[in-house]
Amino acid sequence: MKPATVLRRGLVAGLVLALAPACSSDTASSGALGPSTAEDDAAWPFEVEHVDRFGEPWAMAFLPGSGDLLVTERSGTLHLRDAASGERVEVEGTPTVVDAGQGGLGDVVPAPTYEDDGVVYLSWAEAGDGGVGAAVGRARLETGGGAPRLEDLEVVWRQTPRTAGDGHFSHRIAFSPDGRHLFVSSGDRQLGDPAQDTGNTLGTIVRLTLDGDPAPGNPMADEGGATAEIWSWGHRNPLGLDFAPDGRLWSSEMGPEGGDELNRVEPGANYGWPEVSDGSDYGGGEIPDHAEGDGYAAPAVSWNPSISPGSLMVYGGDLFEDWQGDAFLGALSGEALVRVDLDGETAGEVEVYDMGERVRAVEEGPDGAVWVLEDEGGGRLLRLTPAD
Repeated sequence: MKPATVLRRGLVAGLVLALAPACSSDTASSGALGPSTAEDDAAWPFEVEHVDRFGEPWAMAFLPGSGDLLVTERSGTLHLRDAASGERVEVEGTPTVVDAGQGGLGDVVPAPTYEDDGVVYLSWAEAGDGGVGAAVGRARLETGGGAPRLEDLEVVWRQTPRTAGDGHFSHRIAFSPDGRHLFVSSGDRQLGDPAQDTGNTLGTIVRLTLDGDPAPGNPMADEGGATAEIWSWGHRNPLGLDFAPDGRLWSSEMGPEGGDELNRVEPGANYGWPEVSDGSDYGGGEIPDHAEGDGYAAPAVSWNPSISPGSLMVYGGDLFEDWQGDAFLGALSGEALVRVDLDGETAGEVEVYDMGERVRAVEEGPDGAVWVLEDEGGGRLLRLTPAD
């Protein structure tokens, strides 16, 4: 495996990673990234503005047109932050969530039709027959005539099957560039083996219509049921999902002890979990590494030890011209913002910025600024703009 070029920014101790062929617990304690290889203490190429603070945030999304910001908290609270004043209010009508472990209110993304109908999509952990599972729903965001509220909330997709436990829901949302398809990442619920069973949606990325039906043209559409929803499988805990400006779909994924991944997501591809991984089982159990010809899709980049990637944004703005098309991962245990230089389907230089807190989410603002949302315990909302 060829070592990546790593540029270090800030006082972090450590990272070892590999390019194409490599998670870590989402609730892991903070840890070091490994020995730095270049440019310790170099000046950051951005300025950091602290604009707000939240209790236990998970995701954020800017609304088309207004630039207002939606922020979810795992407890079930949805905030609407005014772009002009910075004032924020709670949105009424959110779903009942299971707030335990890694469960709670998750992602929020405006629908491709938002400017016409005000619809937003959300994900959350819900209880039901068989235990707990991820759900995705949509509702109309009403902001006039009193407190903002979600109206006509309906569930469009459920992770199957529900299981015991409160980990690895994943439930990140992304829309295809043409606005016709809904993609959802579905974790393995810490069970491992179901990720290799295409009769369920655990350990998969699914591709749906905007109504939540299996999308025509899926790799196994003719088989029906949950199988017809699947776009790719063999995933562990894919907590980041985003389309690059060139239309390629990327996912960031937590491995076990080491083996965190950045994957280019291809239809019908099997990413190997739990049969292969560039990490090891907890307690030191060995898992075969990704190897050429093993039949599994290898990551574009893997990290060992873990950084715990909790989110993914592929930059498409103009404010940071040198970063166009690059991937940004929020590192939880790594307490960092990680940039990966993407060139089409390949990954190059990796740059790590020590943020000093667990980074839960990264988003591109309407003006091209990079927004960073810290996890519970820090909770700051930060805006990054080019340094003078």
